[in-house]
Amino acid sequence: MFPPTIYRMMILAELEKYDFSELRHCCSAGEPLNPEVIKVWKKATGLTIYEGYGQTETVLCIGTFPPCMESKHGSMGKPSPGWHIEIHDDEGGKPAPLHEEGGHIAIRTDPRPIGLFHEYIDNDVENAKSFSDGYYYTGDKAYQDEDGYFWFVGRDDDVIKASGYRIGPFEVESALIEHPPSVHEAAVSVRRMSSGARS
Repeated sequence: MFPPTIYRMMILAELEKYDFSELRHCCSAGEPLNPEVIKVWKKATGLTIYEGYGQTETVLCIGTFPPCMESKHGSMGKPSPGWHIEIHDDEGGKPAPLHEEGGHIAIRTDPRPIGLFHEYIDNDVENAKSFSDGYYYTGDKAYQDEDGYFWFVGRDDDVIKASGYRIGPFEVESALIEHPPSVHEAAVSVRRMSSGARS
């Protein structure tokens, strides 16, 4: 398993020069992986990179699990066995419609899945913010498609709204990296301006 940064660096090499015959499985976690990277890697190695999602507070709670699941490039996959995960809207506690970008990843805490942390020590404010109405809110935004796959959008405080659309830094990076050789690598960050607006 590599973080996406390593895969992005590796595809810049001349992969056809290397022997990947002993490589059997590839996976990535830690941040979303651009679909373009997955395509280049598969062309060179014949293997799909399987993505997953988890936090320090959790184990791998969403993933693409072969051979029982088809990989959708750019998707985190589906909830791990024993984990009930939903996408909630901004109203809190209400499931967001399918393909509604910017919903909150909400993990049901009753029953509490194995691998979910108990609480933030000595931080009542953060606990109150993260645990509500039987759910743990991860602080990440995503959406779900009609097949039950989850798609990462960004952190709660990284998502911007432009012309009625919610846009995360990952989406901008993915669009830019699809234009080689003009774009070699892309990194987008969101900074908060003094008025509370984002640029």
